[in-house]
Amino acid sequence: QVQLVESGGGSVQAGGSLRLSCAASLYSYWRYCMGWFRQAPGKEREGVAAMYRKGAAIYEDSVKGRFAISKDNVGTVYLEMHSLRPEDTAMYYCAATPRWRVTRAQSLTATNYDFWGQGTQVTVS
Repeated sequence: QVQLVESGGGSVQAGGSLRLSCAASLYSYWRYCMGWFRQAPGKEREGVAAMYRKGAAIYEDSVKGRFAISKDNVGTVYLEMHSLRPEDTAMYYCAATPRWRVTRAQSLTATNYDFWGQGTQVTVS
């Protein structure tokens, strides 16, 4: 059974940093594209960052240079967030999809993902 569990959210002042973690229980973890998405109240879920495979990350324009996605070899995906802004406030979700389902260019589209975590709240004031 696939399980994704996010942690690391919280409240931070503008300009601050947070690191989100996603513990993923996935068979053949390396076969999956992993992504981070966020959803603010009244807005659609948007892709923030995705790791199509090691070394092939993609970012939404507003977070380029501020956020960094990484993953280890044992099933944890991270999202380092720096220079946080109030507009980064949202529920952040970790997601996974088999790599054969998407291209790198498609990996920020939520509908391409099969598995989702419950989310962790990030609030920037």
